[in-house]
Amino acid sequence: MKLFVSNLSFNTDSEDLTRVFEVYGRVVSAKVVEDKCTNRSRGFGFVQMDSNELALLAIKELHKTQLKGQTIIVNVA
Repeated sequence: MKLFVSNLSFNTDSEDLTRVFEVYGRVVSAKVVEDKCTNRSRGFGFVQMDSNELALLAIKELHKTQLKGQTIIVNVA
């Protein structure tokens, strides 16, 4: 299942997303979207998990929690 993660700190990178989400199951991929011109984070990203059940658990546990000083929003992509 692919998850959309928004309201990310500009200091959050793809490895941070992987670390946070792998607590709930295997992360197939994690990507913070960057601006093509500046290579700065655009404040959102995607996480692909191999288990739908565990992805739903990650949404339940991580939605509206703090990551690097920001309250993140986690939804199904």
